[in-house]
Amino acid sequence: MSIIEMLQKEMEAEAQTTRKMLSRIPDDMYDWQPHPKSMPMRNLAVHIAELPNWTAMALQTNGIDFATMDYTPTPVTKTAEVLDLFEKSLTDGKAALSQATETDLEPDWTMRSGDTIIRTDTKGEVIRMAFSQIVHHRAQLGVYLRLLDVPIPGSYGPSADEPGF
Repeated sequence: MSIIEMLQKEMEAEAQTTRKMLSRIPDDMYDWQPHPKSMPMRNLAVHIAELPNWTAMALQTNGIDFATMDYTPTPVTKTAEVLDLFEKSLTDGKAALSQATETDLEPDWTMRSGDTIIRTDTKGEVIRMAFSQIVHHRAQLGVYLRLLDVPIPGSYGPSADEPGF
């Protein structure tokens, strides 16, 4: 199996789990946050939903500069909108990956804020980092949902909320 095929397989597997987790967000809890230093549910959900498109961004650009980027989170008010955003982001990420070659994964990609370089990785490593960010923030969302007594779906096996556990 090629590296591209492995990334495609991983992207699809993580998408199934992410879709389940995002679908559990109650429509009336998008402004809720568990702590003043935590991002509100809406921001977290949108970030998770937009992350699959980082695959396309990594392949199509040489980096990101937080100091000059013009980013506005996609506005959402309910879970159906978050799921639609996720599906669009996933479709865009999959399309970019399907057109990539292994050579396309090799160039450097830089994350910076103005003159401060945060990190430089290969484009392939950035794609893996984006996948890891999805998993990381999905786990964060799981904590939010647990605090709201929303049943948590399994990720890599059953959760304590699923029958038979």
